[in-house]
Amino acid sequence: MTETNGATATNPTTVSAPAGVPFNDISREFDAPRELLFRAYTEPDLLVQWLGPAKYEMIVERYEPRDGGTWRYINRDPETGEEFAFHGVFHGPQTPDGMVQTFEFEPWAGHVALDALTFEERNGRTTVRTHSVYQSVEDRDGMVQGGMESGVREGFDRLEALLGRLKAGQGR
Repeated sequence: MTETNGATATNPTTVSAPAGVPFNDISREFDAPRELLFRAYTEPDLLVQWLGPAKYEMIVERYEPRDGGTWRYINRDPETGEEFAFHGVFHGPQTPDGMVQTFEFEPWAGHVALDALTFEERNGRTTVRTHSVYQSVEDRDGMVQGGMESGVREGFDRLEALLGRLKAGQGR
């Protein structure tokens, strides 16, 4: 089993990718109520402030967090202009309890993951958990080897900063 922790000492990001199974689990506790986390996951103007590596500009082409709604965003390298696109479909109601969506990295067309996300709040702190199921162990391993762990940790660190600004009334 591969398990790594990163980020701040008080709020580590945990990524678990057990050998031989086509899934991974990610979790992180944030010092914010789940309603703020839900907003950060569903409002495109907030999403672009934290999701993915900071070195890329994020362009949200479409983002419809509802049953059957689709999404597509692009990460663009501002220095080279190179683009990396991702897309998927939301399944079921998207609520402060959780979200379900497919995830596909367009250069790896046909390798779709199903992500189930939960927001668990206790005493004003919320743990975000994502369980991602891939079509094969090879697909999951390809995502891990492609830098998924470092991208998740960096994005969650940026999310922590965004939540701090939102709680202080400094963000939208």
